[in-house]
Amino acid sequence: MAAEGERRLRDDLAALRIDRSDPGPRVRPRWSGAAWIAAATALFLIASVFAWRLTLGRVVEVSVAYAQLSGPGAAPAAAVLTGSGYVVTGDRYIALGVRVPGRIEAYLVEEGERVEAGQPLVKLDARPFEAALAEARAALAEAHAQVDLSGKELVRQKELRAREVGSQANLDVKETQLAVTRATAARLAARVAQLKLDLEDAVLRAPTGGIVLEKLKEVSEIAVPGGFAGSGDLIRIANTDELRAELDVNESDLAKVKQDQPAEITPDAYPDRRYAARVVKLYPQINRQKGTLKVEVRILEPDEWLRPDMSVRVTFFAGEPAPGARAVPQVLAPRDALRRDEQGEYAWVVTDGRLRRQALASAGTAADGRAVVSEGLSGGEALVLGAGEDLREGQRVSVRTGAQ
Repeated sequence: MAAEGERRLRDDLAALRIDRSDPGPRVRPRWSGAAWIAAATALFLIASVFAWRLTLGRVVEVSVAYAQLSGPGAAPAAAVLTGSGYVVTGDRYIALGVRVPGRIEAYLVEEGERVEAGQPLVKLDARPFEAALAEARAALAEAHAQVDLSGKELVRQKELRAREVGSQANLDVKETQLAVTRATAARLAARVAQLKLDLEDAVLRAPTGGIVLEKLKEVSEIAVPGGFAGSGDLIRIANTDELRAELDVNESDLAKVKQDQPAEITPDAYPDRRYAARVVKLYPQINRQKGTLKVEVRILEPDEWLRPDMSVRVTFFAGEPAPGARAVPQVLAPRDALRRDEQGEYAWVVTDGRLRRQALASAGTAADGRAVVSEGLSGGEALVLGAGEDLREGQRVSVRTGAQ
């Protein structure tokens, strides 16, 4: 009976044992798919918030200027003609050469250096001039001694003649000798003055202030006065106190240009810089071969960005409105605020501390260099200046007021 009981117990235990050798198909819980979707959604929201904080959530400081609506009678002049030219100096370029021949000992300035009137530029070897001056001074001293001697001899001869011991002929000879020695002394004094001037001219000085453009000879070369086609020139400077733009205007456009007409200069090297100008010279003769007239405009406020021979773009304006003329108000905006991409012209407008992209259309340049906006702005908008960084629609910004 005991054995039978143990067998039944083993059979019952075997029935309760779990067979792990073949687990069979595994069934996922019904809620697992929804959990994965929720997790992915949460990660996306976290990433979106993080990206928002990096872009729109970050406050960027920007410079702004305001679009302006021109009032009645203050409408800007319209551009009537544009052309290409070069920057020149009002006094043209000054090529300096020596007045006396000599060996170049040293250049005292370098290209691009600004000089003042009277400043030494080139030094010649002064030893030949010093030696010649010393010799002339010695000859002058000798002549003065001869004058003294001739004067004393004349006095003695006059005494002899007064006592009727000497002849009138001897008296005339002594008077002539004194006159000759005095003339010789005067000639040698002039020679000394000339050699002193030559010694001073051994140092070439700037006749006016300006900037050194070019050195035309090398140290130790022989400098000679004059020369053919400027071969005696040593250095070239330009007076940059007054800068002008020079260009050729076609005959067909001459009616659009007149004396004292307002203009604007834009350097090709710095297209974001603009300079107010005025027409100061219309040459009297047409170039028959090219059919053009040379015109010069004076740059009113030049600065260190402008250099002689720089290529520039010249825009001529129609001028101030005639008295009594009716001016149409226009919206003016700084050119630094206007941008362009594949979608066209636009500007970033700051509204309630955030950026808004505003499409617009410009219609030329005003006399003061600002852009005339025909569409998109009504005046008073705060426009972001400069290229800045990568700005986005809705970007939070802090305003730093810029130049208008």
